Amino acid sequence: MDLQTHIVLNDGHRIPVIGFGTYAPEKFPKTLAEEATKVAIEVGYRHIDCAHVYGNEADVGRAIREKLADGTTRREDLFYTGKLWCTYQTPDLVRPALERSLRNLQLEFMDLFIIHTPLEMKPGDDPFPVDENGQLIFHNTDIRDTWEAIERCKDAGLVKSIGVSNFNRRQIELILNKPGLKYKPVCNQVECHIYLNQRKLRDFCKSEGIVLVGYSVLGSSRDENWIDQNSPVVLEEPVLVTIAERHKKTPAQVAIRFFLQLGVVVLAKSFNPKRIKENIEVFDFLLTPEDMKELEALNRNFRYVQAKRWKDHPKFPFADEY
Repeated sequence: MDLQTHIVLNDGHRIPVIGFGTYAPEKFPKTLAEEATKVAIEVGYRHIDCAHVYGNEADVGRAIREKLADGTTRREDLFYTGKLWCTYQTPDLVRPALERSLRNLQLEFMDLFIIHTPLEMKPGDDPFPVDENGQLIFHNTDIRDTWEAIERCKDAGLVKSIGVSNFNRRQIELILNKPGLKYKPVCNQVECHIYLNQRKLRDFCKSEGIVLVGYSVLGSSRDENWIDQNSPVVLEEPVLVTIAERHKKTPAQVAIRFFLQLGVVVLAKSFNPKRIKENIEVFDFLLTPEDMKELEALNRNFRYVQAKRWKDHPKFPFADEY
């Protein structure tokens, strides 16, 4: 039985195959992230995924430090992912942004630091800068210059591994083909679920030794600011429910197992202690080739995160097929 709990990245570091996602819509209090992260570490998660723009780094950092202090885990066994927000992509802002996140977290280094999105907005501390008409103000640094600044953060010991998020094939190739490239991205973190299984992007990344990390694997948090409220609910998909009943597992466990068997690192998100625990209990069963085929057939290239406010950005990543 494939009970692989870690994947070796192209730089030699190991990433736990299940991460705990800490994003929550604005209507939820930030303190929820602290409590949920504590529970996650207690029940066995060793990969915590957060971001500056979530506004809860300090809360997540407190949870991590408490669980290190009480001996639940050790820093060398914990894998923390942070993200560079799109108003800090000009090279001189990259390291200060990373250092600010480390101060918020009160950690000395990150295990993984990724460019949150290839879409850049007006540099500065306003995360969503808008003009007098309420339109987002875009900016256009060469992403290769941003990447070089992130490489320097790795050389400085502030982060062990570096990667990207929400990049399409063309945007990844820009970095891979950059003259003088020092480090390849170790991962591309993208939306990934049974309705958007990212097969083509997955195959491309695999061919380049880049790990795909999937968010929204259980569907989305259905944040009204981002998500069409009429969109399908992953965990209510009849095929998923039927396979789950066959294995005496939850639909969420089957959805996670599906992507693990495809070689994807899965981010699972919940603030419910029971579900947080259930979502990591996926190492005691295997889906059959028939199960996998049925689940793969559900793909319809449907995105929850359509990022419509950004669709006019010259670097909008979702206009390409993959």
